[in-house]
Amino acid sequence: DPCPVHPQAMASNVTNKTDPRSLNSRVFIGNLNTLVVKKSDVEAIFSKYGKIVGCSVHKGFAFVQYVNERNARAAVAGEDGRMIAGQVL
Repeated sequence: DPCPVHPQAMASNVTNKTDPRSLNSRVFIGNLNTLVVKKSDVEAIFSKYGKIVGCSVHKGFAFVQYVNERNARAAVAGEDGRMIAGQVL
């Protein structure tokens, strides 16, 4: 069982691949309170929709890269409008 302390257990920071399959399985998370919400939090919230292969957090937004498009669609449906750290996603 990988321990979260070890970097290899974390998703990579790569969410900018431009091939169509990658684009379709990527989720943009806007209006994110990134002063409070960290990469590990984003992964914890969104990992219930499928295996995350990439996650990148930027100022005010994040991207999550899933293995497939079905996971991405489920994540969008499940988390759109959710309140996290006082902001609606």
